[in-house]
This record gives sequence, C-alpha cells and structure tokens, in this order.
Amino acid sequence: MKYCAFLRGVNVKGTNMKMADVCQVFKDAGMKEVSSILASGNIIFSSDKNVDDLKKTLEKAMSEYFSYEAFLFVKSQQETEAFWNSIPFGKNENLHIYAFVGIPGVENTLMEEFQKASHAEDEKAEIVNDIFYWQVSKGNTLDSTFGKVLGKKSLKDQLTSRNTNTFEKILKKF
Repeated sequence: MKYCAFLRGVNVKGTNMKMADVCQVFKDAGMKEVSSILASGNIIFSSDKNVDDLKKTLEKAMSEYFSYEAFLFVKSQQETEAFWNSIPFGKNENLHIYAFVGIPGVENTLMEEFQKASHAEDEKAEIVNDIFYWQVSKGNTLDSTFGKVLGKKSLKDQLTSRNTNTFEKILKKF
C-alpha cells in the first residue's frame, strides 16, 4: 500500500536533516519505493505494515538516526487525497491555505484555538471531513495570533501543517 509520511520538526535546530538521508532511513527501516516531496518532510513510500506499526517504526528510526524526538503522521494515498479534495476555500494569489495533519480530534482543538484568536480580514478556518483548514494572508502566517498558537509545545506531537499546494505536489508523485 502507498503512504505519505508527514514529518514534523524537519528543520529542528541542530538536526541538519537532508531529505536524501531521511529517505535512506525509511529504506533502512524496510520501506519500499521511497521518495521525498519538497524539502519539508513529506515522504512517499510503500509498505505492507499497518499505519500504527509504520508510525512507531519510522519515528524510532528517525529519532535514532537524527538524535531528536521524531514526530510523524502516516496517511494512506486515499487519506492524502482527501486533504486536497476537501479544501473549502477558493484559490487566491494573496492568500495561503493550510491543512493540518494530526492525531484524531486535533481539528477540534485547532478550531477552539482559532475561535479564541483575533483574526485578520481574510483569515478563516473550517473543518471538512475531520480536517482543519486555515486561510491567511500571505506574509501573515507567523505574525497572526493563530499562527503563534501553532508553536505551542503542547501541540508539537499532535499536528503538523502543510500548504495545500504541497498536497497537489504529493498526489502527482503517488
């Protein structure tokens, strides 16, 4: 079965993580047809193992190789397609749209945090098919009130985000 692993913390200070090395770690852990998408921790691979086993195996391998506490989320090809097919906002060259990959129920936590935060004019959030989507003006991602919430340590092992354009690139590689 084909999967995509979404790694969190690829740019962790001191890890010097290169995607070629990450792909090799996946291969050494028994994954097949391994390739990376962009330099932000998106790895496509094949395996006969179930998702829970894959997550444990790959997090352990990544943690040992890179000497950091690895967090990743493994989604099937069908689940990955849902991130692209469920986008609730129209494309706009002045806006970024992010989808959040995470543990079950994290979308509700994110919506609660979003509702508490102040918002810029075009900033919106929606949950579609248990996926949290966030639209924000380009250049305002890290400066927005909600953007700052995403850096909370309490959320680090619960989610990672990707610009929705990344899902389009991933799907072309499946």
